[in-house]
Amino acid sequence: MEETPQRVLVITPHPDDADFWCSGTIAKWIGDGATVRYVLCTDGGKGTTDPNISSAELSKIREQEQADAAESLGVQELVLLHHPDGFLEDDDEFRKELVRQIRQVQPDVVLCPEPYRKNLAWHRDHRITGQVTLDAVFPCARDHLHFVELWRDEGLEPHKTGTILFWGTEQADTIIDISDSMNAKFKAVSAHQSQMGGRTAQEIEEFINERAQVSEGGSGKEYVEAFRKITFRTT
Repeated sequence: MEETPQRVLVITPHPDDADFWCSGTIAKWIGDGATVRYVLCTDGGKGTTDPNISSAELSKIREQEQADAAESLGVQELVLLHHPDGFLEDDDEFRKELVRQIRQVQPDVVLCPEPYRKNLAWHRDHRITGQVTLDAVFPCARDHLHFVELWRDEGLEPHKTGTILFWGTEQADTIIDISDSMNAKFKAVSAHQSQMGGRTAQEIEEFINERAQVSEGGSGKEYVEAFRKITFRTT
């Protein structure tokens, strides 16, 4: 994408997902004037190998880590839906929550996980978040009679989102240069200390650089994030 969107909605299943996959893009867009809202779908209360921590304790840590990461990027809003980690469902409750977010933000672009990976393992929360987000964008947020109570009782007007960018895809067709926002990505990812497995700052930086670096056809100094793009008619 060559143009910076004005309004961006990021829908992330767990704390850290969006920061690993798209925080370089988000930092770049915020630097160019975009307004961004993060929607964190689950509390992240299962992602640990520590037998001495409870799910409730971990949730508090991970939600705070997400808040710190978002603040470091300059994200203007963070919404916590507090679903239990691992228990998202493709149902009307979740879909309505995401339609509400879309109609509130009126985004030009929505970023979320790819729902259709074939050859690589993918957490069920990632699959479900991607699918429910896609359905929430089109057709549910577009038509006032989908979840009519949002329109009738909450005054949320229908919205036509122009673009979805799926991260974690096997079929990337949209590449965004994040070379100038790698430091911001490093800070955002580093905020998720509970997920770093004891890595040092240098190890985290090397890990991020390796994932983002262009290995073919470049000078070796370019860093990118890759997405699958879906576009919708807005007129």
